[in-house]
Amino acid sequence: MKEVLIKILQFLGLAFWVEIITDNPRCTYYFGPFFSDKDAQVAKTGYVEDLENEGAQGIVVSVRRCKPSKLTLFDELGEPSEREKIHSLSRQPS
Repeated sequence: MKEVLIKILQFLGLAFWVEIITDNPRCTYYFGPFFSDKDAQVAKTGYVEDLENEGAQGIVVSVRRCKPSKLTLFDELGEPSEREKIHSLSRQPS
């Protein structure tokens, strides 16, 4: 029954996903879908451990409701990550 509810939530874009952004390699990963925030929070530790074991660095994790079109996004252009963009904006003089 829970699987059916997850499919419905996913269809509506209301399922929870673990989003992990890494600086090295520059990637965004999506793991899910999950029925609840709590389910995703419990699962995220394992995903982070796997990425750390693979040598990923600069890991930022969030749980959010979304409907990703791809599960792994590679930044092949070497563009600044969202975190770097925010940091550089905060350093600009007023």
